[in-house]
Amino acid sequence: MRAAVSVFVAAVVCFGLPTVASAQPPVDPPALVNPFVGTQNFGNTFPGAAVPFGMVQVSPDTGGQGGYDYLQDTIYGFSQTHLSGVGCGVMGELPVMPTTGAVDNVDIEGYRSKYSHDDEDAEPGYYRVGLQRYGVNAEVTATPRTSWQRHTFPETAAANVLFNTGKSNQTVLDSEIHVVGDRTIEGRIRAGRFCAGLDEHTVYFSATFDRPFSSFGAWRGNVPAPGMRDAAGNGGNGAWVTFDATGDRDVVAKLGLSYTGVEGARKNLAAETGDFDFGATAQKARDVWREQLNAIKISGGTAERQSAFYTALYHSVLHPNLAGDVDGRYVGFDGKVHQASGYTPYQNFSLWDTYRPQNQLLQMLEPRVARDVALSILASGRDGGWAPRWALASSETNIMTGDPVTPFLVENWSKGLLHGYERETYELLRRNATSTPPAGSPYNGRSGVGYYNERGYVPSGLELGKDCAHKGGDNDCVHPASATQEYAAADAALAIMAKGLGFHDDARMFAERGQWYRNLWDASIGMFRPRTVEGDWVTPYNPVDAGKQFHEGGAYQYQWLAPQDTAGLVDLMGGRRAAERRLDQFFVYDKLLTDPAGTAREDWITDPYDYYGKPTYNPNNEPDLHAPYVYMWAGAPAKAATVVRAAMTLFTTGPDGMTGNDDLGTMSAWYVFSSLGLYPTMSGANFFVLSSPQFASATVHIGRYGGQGGTLRVTAPEVSDANRYVRSASFNGRDVRRTWLDWSAMARGGHLRHVVGSTPSAWGTAPGDEPPSINSPPR
Repeated sequence: MRAAVSVFVAAVVCFGLPTVASAQPPVDPPALVNPFVGTQNFGNTFPGAAVPFGMVQVSPDTGGQGGYDYLQDTIYGFSQTHLSGVGCGVMGELPVMPTTGAVDNVDIEGYRSKYSHDDEDAEPGYYRVGLQRYGVNAEVTATPRTSWQRHTFPETAAANVLFNTGKSNQTVLDSEIHVVGDRTIEGRIRAGRFCAGLDEHTVYFSATFDRPFSSFGAWRGNVPAPGMRDAAGNGGNGAWVTFDATGDRDVVAKLGLSYTGVEGARKNLAAETGDFDFGATAQKARDVWREQLNAIKISGGTAERQSAFYTALYHSVLHPNLAGDVDGRYVGFDGKVHQASGYTPYQNFSLWDTYRPQNQLLQMLEPRVARDVALSILASGRDGGWAPRWALASSETNIMTGDPVTPFLVENWSKGLLHGYERETYELLRRNATSTPPAGSPYNGRSGVGYYNERGYVPSGLELGKDCAHKGGDNDCVHPASATQEYAAADAALAIMAKGLGFHDDARMFAERGQWYRNLWDASIGMFRPRTVEGDWVTPYNPVDAGKQFHEGGAYQYQWLAPQDTAGLVDLMGGRRAAERRLDQFFVYDKLLTDPAGTAREDWITDPYDYYGKPTYNPNNEPDLHAPYVYMWAGAPAKAATVVRAAMTLFTTGPDGMTGNDDLGTMSAWYVFSSLGLYPTMSGANFFVLSSPQFASATVHIGRYGGQGGTLRVTAPEVSDANRYVRSASFNGRDVRRTWLDWSAMARGGHLRHVVGSTPSAWGTAPGDEPPSINSPPR
């Protein structure tokens, strides 16, 4: 059973030893996926059933931030919505729980059931578990907008299914539920307050059973009332139905979700389901995943590493999620129902995370989905009046900082995925980059942009509500140093778009602002350092623990965050050799050569939320994810291969095999790209940094859209942990001497071939071999 698998991927293999290669490529990638990866140690993933990008993620609930914590031993239900790898409790609406006997306790603590990982299985699109307290075998599967449950009860005349509308993995603001006839339950849940934000959304449902129930009841305030059909309010609400399982022991329920209303849920249920064939539905979900995961076919490496790879690929395409009904109706950020035209609406945009690099992976594998996601974000700005930062369902949460929507949408524009919407997108981003939302708007936006426009940086010491508007969630003025750096990187991306659209004055303005990261560079200490309103350096100052002036990190993690001008950053650090030495210290490079896994676990990170107070790499969070590839600009590409492989040891096939929160597939996308030896460091710049791949061969089916698409083959026949150094590279038979490749070269496929060896070579080390810096200072 997959739950029992806990094999570390080369956790104790030193780089001096070769990795044993498997003789055969994987026959069936879904069989290599372990959905339990990340369910322990705050990976915050979920093991339940979903299809790629589906509205529904039906999964067991034990408690914990992700809804399911591998170390807990009881289950209180199977809720319909989950997000993979989020750092706060979120979604988890409508836990449905099978029980037996009299329904006399409707508190989740009263009807939880013990379970064992030895009696639990999960695979893409399907999950099952034995509920020990009730002797029930519970199974779940999903279609894009519906969840299915099949419960096999012991012989009993009191086989119950409880629908708890008053419980979710975030705050339930109010709910209602109705028992309709003798087969149906319908209702809604209004929930919100993600990560202490002010967001809220309403999800509607319509559930029907394969046979009539024999009795029913409902509850308000956790007081059960047999025979009651309706319950509503802001307290605990729910309902149950009871079946006679003395003969037919299987009870099958299928449930449609919608964000527009109960009628939308009914339509989704009718459109995506026919009969009550649970097995056929589960098989269809498996087939969908097989097609999705076959987008990349790998060979070579151990079975454990292949499993880690396909599990990462699986996690990277769970989100964003369908927002609209089968007829294209969706709820906008104005709270009104709209009709989408020409695209499929999506929701759940963890942009601070996913703009690096999950967005780029979707563009490569699923460009039509990536286009629809981009158009959905554009619609959220149109409907809500401003561009979001971290959008949950149909509302902004104001979680995280900086301006991630700009690099996200510029990246999509640069790939031609915003054709026909270029002007509208640019106007939305320009307004967001240069001004703050109006007072009546729920958005924080670039809350520090007034000071940034005036001084070229966001000052330290600003007071929320006085100096900076604050509408809940996070705020740039609390983390002014990192906000400055992120604004500058976003401005540099927007300069690319402005130039491409012919707005030359804007292009010059935003390109100049792209250099404003330098305004916080203190040459006397060789680090980024916050400044006061008056322009003085903040004193005293400890760059290791900078008083949270950097968001979820310190000056050491953020010292590499100038992806628009990495060559300029290297110059600030004293040149290539000085930057290389600094990188070596940051990664504790000498120890990596003899103990990569130990160094990653002991010197880099100590726990999933170890963001502050450390001078080393943090591979479980986003700000320095690209840092290993900065070695390319320092003229030491061989060292990037060593660091990346050390970070890969943190991805295992056990439940704790995720480095930090997965953040809607971001960490998993890092692993996928790094395994291919490709990495996008700068949104909108349209190039990939090259390093040695993890597998001997990978075939990537680039999605077809707008004249691109094809098959990209990445090969390195002798690659292993020991043979990790690129000696030479070629693309379609032509030498590639630089450490990067333009997207235009790969967009229609081709063959990227590496010759590797066990010692560093001169490949990519000459001046001029480094990747571009698209926002260099004036000369």
